[in-house]
Amino acid sequence: MALDTLWEEHEARDIPMACTIGTFGLLAFLAEQRKEAHLSLEDPVEQTIAGVKQVQIVRYGTPWDVAQCADVPDVGAPAADEVVFDVLAFPINPADMWFCKGSYRLKPPLPATPGAECVGRITAVGAGVRHVKPGDLVINLQRENWAQKRKVKGDDAIPLPAGIDLKQAAMVRINPPTAKLMLSDFVDLKGGEWVIQNVANSAVGRLLIVLAHQRGLRTVNVVRRAELAEELKQLGADLVIADGDDLARRVAAETGNSAIRLGVEAVGGAATGRLANCLATDGTLVHYGSMSGQNPDVDRSNFIYRGVRLTGFMLGRFLARRNAEQIRAIYADLAQQVMSGKLHAPVDTVYPIEKIKDALAHADKGGRNGKILVSPNGSI
Repeated sequence: MALDTLWEEHEARDIPMACTIGTFGLLAFLAEQRKEAHLSLEDPVEQTIAGVKQVQIVRYGTPWDVAQCADVPDVGAPAADEVVFDVLAFPINPADMWFCKGSYRLKPPLPATPGAECVGRITAVGAGVRHVKPGDLVINLQRENWAQKRKVKGDDAIPLPAGIDLKQAAMVRINPPTAKLMLSDFVDLKGGEWVIQNVANSAVGRLLIVLAHQRGLRTVNVVRRAELAEELKQLGADLVIADGDDLARRVAAETGNSAIRLGVEAVGGAATGRLANCLATDGTLVHYGSMSGQNPDVDRSNFIYRGVRLTGFMLGRFLARRNAEQIRAIYADLAQQVMSGKLHAPVDTVYPIEKIKDALAHADKGGRNGKILVSPNGSI
C-alpha cells in the first residue's frame, strides 16, 4: 500500500484519545516517513544541483556598499555551441567601479553582475566547439565575469597558452588590445614617428609605451607628476612631460618641432584640447576615456584651420570589425608577449570572492602598487 494512502486512512479514522501506544507510534513513524518521502520526491533540484558564488549589485551606489557575494544556481551543461569554465581570477577595473556606481554606459536591471574580464579554465565544451577543450585556459569576451563559473558561446572563449601567469592572464582581455589597436587602427605610423599620450602612467599608457617602443615609434608621455619620468623611461618612454597650459610649446621644443600625427587621450575636458594643440595639421586624436568625467574641450580652430580629427575608441567596436580567427590571433600575440615578460602589469593584492567588499574598497584607494585581483576558486 502506498505511504500516502496508508497515512490518509489513519487520518480519516476517528481514533479516540485512548488509542494504544502502538498505534500512536505507528502514526508518528508514518508522519516522519511521509515528510522524508515528500522532501526526496517533490524537491529533487535543490538536493542535486550545487550552487556557485557570484558577485551581485543590488542597487547602484558606493561599490563596496552595494556589492554582495551571493549563492546562485550552477550554470549547467553547455549547449552544442557553448563552453563552461571555472573563473580563476578577475581584476577590478575603473569601468567596473563605474558600473557599480551606475555611471557606466551599461546600466542593466538589478541585481546585476559586473566584470568585463577574467581568466578561466574550461571544464566542459559543447559538441560543436573545436578550438578549446577541457583543461584549456581562456579569457572571455563577454561580461558578467565576477563569478565562480561561467557558461558562454564558444566563440567568446579565447584560448591562452598553458603556463601563462594567471594573474597576468586575468588582465589580458582589455588593456593590452586597447593599446595595440589604438596604435594600429587610426594612423599608418612608420618607425621613428612620434605618438603623444596623456594618462601615460595608467595601465593602458604603460602598455602603449612598450608596444610603441617595439615598433620603433617614439612617445611623448604627458603625466601629472614629473617624478614618474624615470620609471616610464625604463619601459621605453622617450619623453615624459608634466601637463600644463604651455604643453604644446614644450612638446615642440623637446621634439624639435616634429610632426605628431597621432595622439591618445583619456582625461577629457581641457586636457583634450591641450593634446590636440600638440598635433600636426591633419593629425588624429583618439579619445578613449574621461578620467576627469568631463567631455572633451577642444578649440574649434584645431578642426577648422588645421584639420585635426577627434575620434573615439571602444575595444568592442574595433574587435567587432574582425572575425573570430583575427581576434584569436590578436590575443595569441599579446599572450606570447606576456609569457616572454615583455608585457607585464603590476598586481597589488589578490582577494577571495567572499571578500569582494574589501577588494572594492581597496581598489578605490590611491597609492596602490598595481591592480586588485579576485580569485573566486581558491588562491592562484
